[in-house]
Amino acid sequence: MCNNEVRSLDLELKEDCKLELIDLNSKNGMMIYIRGIMYIMAKALNELYPNALLTVNYQLSNAMFCELSNMKMTEEMIEKIHKRMQEIIDKDLEIRKVKMTKEEAKDFYEKENTLIGRVQIDTENEYGASLYYCEDYYNYFFGVMPISTGYTKVYDIVKYKDGFIVRYPNWKTPTKLTPFVETKKLLATLDEYEDIYKLIGINTIYKLNREAKKDGATDAILLSESLHEKKIAQIADNIAKDKNVKMVLIAGPSSSGKTTFAKRLGMQLRLNGMRPVTISVDNYFVEREQNPKDEFGNYDFECIEALDTKLFNEHLLKLLNGEEIQVPTFDFTLGSKKYNGETMKLEKDEILVIEGIHCLNDKLTISIPKEQKYKIYISALTVLNIDYYNRISTTDTRLIRRIVRDNQFRGYDAKHTIKMWYSVNRGEEKYIYPFQEEADSMFNSSLIYELGVLKDYALPLLKKIKNTEPEYAEAVRLIRLLSYFESIPQENISKTSLIREFIGGSLLAE
Repeated sequence: MCNNEVRSLDLELKEDCKLELIDLNSKNGMMIYIRGIMYIMAKALNELYPNALLTVNYQLSNAMFCELSNMKMTEEMIEKIHKRMQEIIDKDLEIRKVKMTKEEAKDFYEKENTLIGRVQIDTENEYGASLYYCEDYYNYFFGVMPISTGYTKVYDIVKYKDGFIVRYPNWKTPTKLTPFVETKKLLATLDEYEDIYKLIGINTIYKLNREAKKDGATDAILLSESLHEKKIAQIADNIAKDKNVKMVLIAGPSSSGKTTFAKRLGMQLRLNGMRPVTISVDNYFVEREQNPKDEFGNYDFECIEALDTKLFNEHLLKLLNGEEIQVPTFDFTLGSKKYNGETMKLEKDEILVIEGIHCLNDKLTISIPKEQKYKIYISALTVLNIDYYNRISTTDTRLIRRIVRDNQFRGYDAKHTIKMWYSVNRGEEKYIYPFQEEADSMFNSSLIYELGVLKDYALPLLKKIKNTEPEYAEAVRLIRLLSYFESIPQENISKTSLIREFIGGSLLAE
């Protein structure tokens, strides 16, 4: 890390700077490691099967799921690729970054007739282009790469579904592979959306930019919004069909669009003859003196023990039995529940809709029979790739959404949002992701066009972060990612679109 920017280990220092070495016990270190192992896999595959068309799809557990679009992957192929990868690693071959100006890059692409890394010059960004070379193999990877192939010693490659997974360690245990955890429902949701956008003809930035230049990506916007409406209607229909369901529980990581989703789901439920009624989990915190503390001695408001689940379940049972309850209001300043005379009672055509971090965890609603609950997991599961080798992280999409929303509605700058993002992610890993497969339905809140819209809101905020600040490295990375997108004007976006929750102008705003 040189002046708070991630740089290659072979960087030649020409002036004084603030220098910090990155190891694998960090997000940045592990991202470099993953790029290295994916580069080696791509090189080995290219040498053994030069006609294979590889697509790096998405991350599953601590692994990257990949497919070949023009041939069937076999166990024999996996064995050969694994053997060749190990040979490349054992040789500790140099990985060189070759930089080009835009003019040089245009000449290069005209001569080579390749799309590898072409996204770097197809938009009006301020950067040139670069490719990583190892022997005579070259490829483009977004971000810093290890300086040689010998660093990535812990990995595996395994046939999986119709493709394969490249496994790697996580930053908490960088010297060993942790067990691969299957997430069948998540994979099915990702596959469904990827297939739809392939049919639409938009699965890379290059294709989205082509639409943006043509007509402001009008078709992409309309089709994405139609897909959202169709999926929300399907979920509402499934809920309505099951006469046992008395409550809908919604959970998902930060900036998934839970508020807009819940309101749009409510409209579809009403069309099915059901009236949604919300109850806020935030009013059921335990008294402050009973609130658990974290390892730093601070109150942990995210753990489930911070909630008065006993009272919450008592109230839920009463409501489902047609009884009236006195609804508490939690005073966060005093750290105590108050009763202001607000009452609540469920009518026969009403259904409870509850949204919160622990909604997929049965401990929250332990007294309610399983058949009376319908659980929904929502997240912005990005299926748009930079190109066929470089995926766009779901977490990055959510972070960009949150940077824009925090500035628009909460008065926070991008530095504050990035600074808090680690603790936000830590809470998600502990309290949301372990329960995602418990969901009855998964809703992908991503919109294929959204980063083209968010770009014009986020870039000015990110550019305010100075290189003297620790958040600068993340800002630079996000600026470079957003620079690849053509701007998409927000004028054509519906006032009920989920993206309005972040940029403003929503008819569904609270």
